[in-house]
Amino acid sequence: MTSPTDPDQAPNQNRLRRWRLVLGEPAESGCGCALSGIDAQIDTALGALYDPDGPGGLRGGSGASSPRVARWLGDIRQYFPSPLIQVMQKDAFERLDLKSMLLQPEMLEAVQPDVHLVATLMSLRGIIPAKTRDTARAVVNKVVAALMAKLEEPMRAAVSGALNRAERNRRPRHAEIDWNRTIRANLRHWQAEYQTIVPEQLIGYGRKARRTQREVILCIDQSGSMANSVVYSSIFGAVMASLPAVKTHLVVFDTAVVDLTEQLTDPVEVLFGVQLGGGTDINRAVGYCQELIREPRNSILVLISDLYEGGVERNLLQRAAELIQSGVQFIVLLALSDEGAPSYDHQLAAKLAALGAPSFACTPDQFPSLMAAAIRREDVALWAAKQGIVTARAEG
Repeated sequence: MTSPTDPDQAPNQNRLRRWRLVLGEPAESGCGCALSGIDAQIDTALGALYDPDGPGGLRGGSGASSPRVARWLGDIRQYFPSPLIQVMQKDAFERLDLKSMLLQPEMLEAVQPDVHLVATLMSLRGIIPAKTRDTARAVVNKVVAALMAKLEEPMRAAVSGALNRAERNRRPRHAEIDWNRTIRANLRHWQAEYQTIVPEQLIGYGRKARRTQREVILCIDQSGSMANSVVYSSIFGAVMASLPAVKTHLVVFDTAVVDLTEQLTDPVEVLFGVQLGGGTDINRAVGYCQELIREPRNSILVLISDLYEGGVERNLLQRAAELIQSGVQFIVLLALSDEGAPSYDHQLAAKLAALGAPSFACTPDQFPSLMAAAIRREDVALWAAKQGIVTARAEG
């Protein structure tokens, strides 16, 4: 018989152990692998969630209780890395319908804050009791602060760089000279004798304009499926609103349209002003945004929606065509999140693409680069292709 310490046996035993943890207690005899120690504790934590009606399940016995769930939330922090904890928390509150427990301060304090939790709190905003509101706001503030720390500098650098390079200055002061472009433009004036270039033509960054250089409108579908996109859009909107050369609007919609631009200085306030769910009238929202635009060629409209239109599609397409023909850069983001390929209305996306509005999903890490490309008036569909992003194809 092979010894348990045999190196040839160890990998096989480890595979059996992992399968036993995946398949649960009913697979113990089939795997021939009994769990003990920390493995047994991990198995108990997994069984509580994925065998919820069993003896130790979160839904077993007389029903889930806050103390039991709070203990389980504490246990999984000991055994799993942060990304897996977030997945398990999401599964628990969605699959076991435990959302009502988030209305209790003690439960909120036990949960690890993440984007999904913020989205859940947004959906519960109207029924959060007074005793829980401060805790809920603290949780949202913690997530927003973490996202700002991660995303603010890339967004600020990308947008500021694009703005500085959007308008070239042919008579720059010394501090305004773009040396890379100046050297490339004057290579033919290389003086071998002096080992230098004579810069007959200076190229500089554009001087800061007295007026707004770009106007950006983020138009966000607040249906339940777009919750994570709302969170990220609010963060990016707040960053862009802090840049003097960008006038940023934040508009959210369902069947009604709400302009949250005045609250952009406080992303937490924006998120508590969003009401997830309800119907969708994209046409009405785009119509409102159309009224905001003053200089079409300096304007970027980013519609963030899965395009399941509840309004008049024909009118929406007409508005989109008018905006694009006037010079507005119209971009459709089918999602702004890390959750992979979204569900969306493929036919409407194709129709918008045919009009010249590229439609694709985008991750938060890609969004700063996207906005920089739009500010430089690059071909956004080409930008997406270079990123390996699949865009909706025009029909025909």
